[in-house]
Amino acid sequence: MTNSTSPAFASALPGALTGLRVLDLSRVLAGPWATQMLGDLGADVVKVERPGCGDDTRAWGPHYVTDLEGLSTQESAYFLSANRNKRSIAVDLAHPQGQALVRNLALKADVVVENFKVGGLAKHGLAYDDLKTANPGLIYCSITGFGQTGPYAQNAGYDFQIQAMGGLMSLTGEAADTPMKTGVAISDIMCGMYASSAILAALHHKTATGQGQYIDLGLLDCQVAWLANQGLNYLTSGVAPARLGNAHPNIVPYQVMASSDGYFVLAVGNDDQFARFCDFAGLHHLASDARYATNNARVNNRAALMSLIEAATRKHPTRYWLEGLEPRHVPCGPVNDVAQVFADPQVKHRGLEIELPHAPAGGKAVKMIANPIKMSATPAQHARSAPGLGEHTSEVLGEWLSLSADDIEKLGQAGAFGV
Repeated sequence: MTNSTSPAFASALPGALTGLRVLDLSRVLAGPWATQMLGDLGADVVKVERPGCGDDTRAWGPHYVTDLEGLSTQESAYFLSANRNKRSIAVDLAHPQGQALVRNLALKADVVVENFKVGGLAKHGLAYDDLKTANPGLIYCSITGFGQTGPYAQNAGYDFQIQAMGGLMSLTGEAADTPMKTGVAISDIMCGMYASSAILAALHHKTATGQGQYIDLGLLDCQVAWLANQGLNYLTSGVAPARLGNAHPNIVPYQVMASSDGYFVLAVGNDDQFARFCDFAGLHHLASDARYATNNARVNNRAALMSLIEAATRKHPTRYWLEGLEPRHVPCGPVNDVAQVFADPQVKHRGLEIELPHAPAGGKAVKMIANPIKMSATPAQHARSAPGLGEHTSEVLGEWLSLSADDIEKLGQAGAFGV
């Protein structure tokens, strides 16, 4: 970490990445998710936004944060979800002096993250090749739909499209129904997680060698990579996996079960758990039946077995199954909606719902989801809510570039910050 800690972060509880400067030129979700992770771990993340509108997701409502008088602010719930622990500056990259400002910030940064189209920043003099000589330790992470090379490299890529192209939708949903995307933009989020891991690996390499490097991440690459067991099921067999609804391709019984008053998840992972389930369910004979005694046999006889099990689970309410199976160490759980998730005693105990003062709302506290990483020496920080558009422009330019108030005012008059 070559650059000094910014004064605004000096009083915060030191994080694992305290002293790291990150220039965030990304928007929407994959890039911001990666930089939020770095910010949670202590990095000083400066988000560069377009004057006037900022990150596209600021307007992706409903829902929006309201101020102390109940009026909507410019920050949507979507924007808040991916931009905690950042400072925002509004700079016009189409303006020569705006370009120069961002270039100077990049030369002070340890990490740059961007998700412009391939070659999009080169016209502004902000590509990796434009910066690496003057800042040889720079780690520069580019996130695009399809990576920097290949026949699709110039195409735009969005999460929904990538879930379809990358095979996820072919695996999600009931067999007879329409292919289904997940309920959150998981391709974007997973790409952001890969990006944060790659950046941390590059930082370790930099510590050893002093050398920065370029990171090329494509949403489609990441989606294909985390097909995981389903991808290997295909590569091993040559047969493309089919949609199984809530069932598991390799484990039985491992799916949503109907009860007399709703549903619950039964997630039997081995033969001993299956025997304990059968004992509680009054299906003792199934555990010793050669057709069902082992997982391989259960997978091969899935339809017949699940018909027998569901006939039993429908006789009792969900609570009966959860209270009976949990003490027997048979994995199971309720099918919660999001409101029930945040009311769950385990979720409450782990502190996953937090409140942070939100400056654009007059300091009103807004609810957010905590970073789940719990580290004993350098815990994740929840120092800032998501920033207002351009909220920290003067602050950051003063700290990173040592510009005076007069310097900043002249830049504003010249149009570097837009109209």
